[in-house]
Amino acid sequence: MTEMRRALLVGIDDYPFAPLAGCVNDAEGMAEALSRNEDNSPNFSCQILVSTSTLITRALLLERITALFKNEGDVALLYFSGHETENNLDGYLVTSDATKYEEGVSLSQVLTLANSSKASEVIILLDSCQSGALGNVPAIGSNMANIREGVTILTASRSTESAAEVGGHGLFTSLVLSAIDGGAADVLGKVSLPGIYAYVDESLGAWQQRPLMKAHVSKLVAIRQAASAISLDILRQFPEWFPAPDAEFQLDRSFEPTEEPHDPQNEAIFNQLQKCRAVKLIEPVGEDHMYFAALNERTCRLTPLGRHYWHQANEGRV
Repeated sequence: MTEMRRALLVGIDDYPFAPLAGCVNDAEGMAEALSRNEDNSPNFSCQILVSTSTLITRALLLERITALFKNEGDVALLYFSGHETENNLDGYLVTSDATKYEEGVSLSQVLTLANSSKASEVIILLDSCQSGALGNVPAIGSNMANIREGVTILTASRSTESAAEVGGHGLFTSLVLSAIDGGAADVLGKVSLPGIYAYVDESLGAWQQRPLMKAHVSKLVAIRQAASAISLDILRQFPEWFPAPDAEFQLDRSFEPTEEPHDPQNEAIFNQLQKCRAVKLIEPVGEDHMYFAALNERTCRLTPLGRHYWHQANEGRV
């Protein structure tokens, strides 16, 4: 059964008081990245709302966010790039028609709609200044996040920080796009929000804006399938090659294709073992390279990450 995944991507450059330059690019880039997986299969059904084609008013933005979250589905994702501000009452996603105390859609409204959403999983990505305030209890200054199970929030900066732009994109979004493209993918190509957060966090220095993640989840949702570093067929052979996760696989010269006489079956296995070595699932024992492990009749074994996938394969989960 095909998953139902919706995404609303919002980018506002056109602010009368302080125009921006990269937010429309951000929203369009995110839509392109999320709409298809690496193999071109459908991913998110994306709706783009950008200021170059539409005057994004408070009423319009609230209407679209409400529509995103109100219906059932597997995943509902909101992305916003633009100004954000705070007053003594709340924080706001600022719209083009902002006025004092009517700056846009309040973070409390966004959170209320997210918490009441019928979608199983809700993801909110914000590339704006002070976006880390989303999830805090308004007015009383609480730093405790108030989100229901299934909601994940990833923001460009803490509630006291600005969000930088670089190269026609928000700095945060440019890193997120690289992460979605495969920079944050696991061995099987799955890109999750914790992986994206780790990628962005490690890419920013101590003096730059710091991303913030708030989550209340019981499972990790892959928001995109990138290229897999290893095939499932190879992973499924782990229990055959290694009867136990700490077992070692005996090698000899018959596995190395440069040696004679040739053994096509062992050479094929060795080729697969070397692919696993390249992605740190297998390591030679007593040698630096698999080639010398074969020539010197040594063994190879699973790495800690390899043992993780051994259990996955042994239990029929890959």
